[in-house]
Amino acid sequence: MSRIINFFVLCCLLENVFSLSIRQNDSDVVKVEEYITSKKPEINTRYRLHYHLSPPVGWMNDPNGFSFFKGEFHMFYQFYPYDSVWGPMHWGHFSSPDLVHWNRLPTALVPGQEMCFSGSAVADGDTLTLIYTGREVTDEDPFFKEGQYLAFSDDGVTFHKYKGNPVLTSSESPDFRDPKVWKHGDYWYMVIGTKTEEENGKVVLYSSEDLKSWTFLSVIGQSNGEMGYMWECPDFFELNGKHVLLMSPQGLKAQGDRYKNTHQTGYIIGSFNYETYEFIPEIDFQEIDFGHDFYASQTTEHNGKRYLVAWFSMWEVEHPEDVDGWAGALTIIRELNLIGNRITMKPVDEITSLREEPVSNEIFQIGEVRNLPEASELIIEGELDSQIELLFEGSEGGGKVWLRWNPEDGKVSVDRGSEDIRQVEWVPIESKSWRIFLDASSLELFCGEGEVVFSTRVYPDGEWRLTNLSPQPLSIEAYRLKRSVPE
Repeated sequence: MSRIINFFVLCCLLENVFSLSIRQNDSDVVKVEEYITSKKPEINTRYRLHYHLSPPVGWMNDPNGFSFFKGEFHMFYQFYPYDSVWGPMHWGHFSSPDLVHWNRLPTALVPGQEMCFSGSAVADGDTLTLIYTGREVTDEDPFFKEGQYLAFSDDGVTFHKYKGNPVLTSSESPDFRDPKVWKHGDYWYMVIGTKTEEENGKVVLYSSEDLKSWTFLSVIGQSNGEMGYMWECPDFFELNGKHVLLMSPQGLKAQGDRYKNTHQTGYIIGSFNYETYEFIPEIDFQEIDFGHDFYASQTTEHNGKRYLVAWFSMWEVEHPEDVDGWAGALTIIRELNLIGNRITMKPVDEITSLREEPVSNEIFQIGEVRNLPEASELIIEGELDSQIELLFEGSEGGGKVWLRWNPEDGKVSVDRGSEDIRQVEWVPIESKSWRIFLDASSLELFCGEGEVVFSTRVYPDGEWRLTNLSPQPLSIEAYRLKRSVPE
């Protein structure tokens, strides 16, 4: 009798689970995967990256659902497979055991009535739950509405959308997106990016016991009229005893060297109380990366470490790879630390596993030229009381970029020519070296302990050629890096 009762209970539980979710139309996922398979042979690989995630075909923007589930890291991303420009959003999917070596998995979300905009993922027991913004087209101004949707998976590969979607909407603003969810104590918490009636960006906080029913708690942060009209892709987490509100504000006006990209990404440091739900800023907004191509960052925590990734591109700029059948990439994963009033970023330790034979480990003389592989890591050091200037260009032409250190104003700059310069003051904490990661169409510069970082797309033809334009010889250590992402 007990076996019959247990079987009956199991059937009821299964019935309850399936009543709460609906399987995506399998044929839609199959259609996407078949298209990818048929389209991939047409891709021009001249700018394809070796150790940065990029879409197999089509368009990529924001990273989504950065999480750890059943022994692996998962990275989802905004994906439009059918063209190399933005279109109805899907969720592409990769997994990794170590944040360096990645495997592509089947497309996780296919749009239905809703486009699948950005969001996050959490492991809820044996279920990986995606929390994303669904955007639906409407017949009335502003001709869209946004709400928060759920999808579930027990294997981290196949996902089922929740029947009760959307689980949260807003009557205040149609711009209500990019949920980031985490658990604290017995409750789930979620921050969402939105704006006020006066067109000032803000981030709002909600809580839930079950991820389905949400209660508004507070406004975590809000523009005073000078911090942009929309705060996208918010993230909220504790780092070294402080709380950090990380977000991507749209509409900041350029101020000298700052805020020169189309849109920015940065953070506010403060304190937070889980009883009053009040975030008290202590350090004003700062950019987290000073390069040309960095947006919509997202973090996850595992084994006491906080990791970050971002879209390695920017809105309203040229994407030279789009004529090749794909567009967009993600940065390498960085580990975050809080030192004083600034977040530092360094590449995850595991990235050294990509090093092959050294291609250089000696003094780099004034005016000397070195050839480097498409995928390279360099460690360069010189005297900071004298100028440093390096020219990176393609061995067969194409894009160029200059890296400079000016001791007179204490600034590091990344210059793509035609006055397309990003620069910032650098005060080394301890290390005075530069760690540079080159890929087929990208450059990432980490200064010192990662207190200043630049992420910039560059499109050289052929391999890299490096020239020392400095008035001093430099120490150079360089490695060829192995491929760690699907071709």
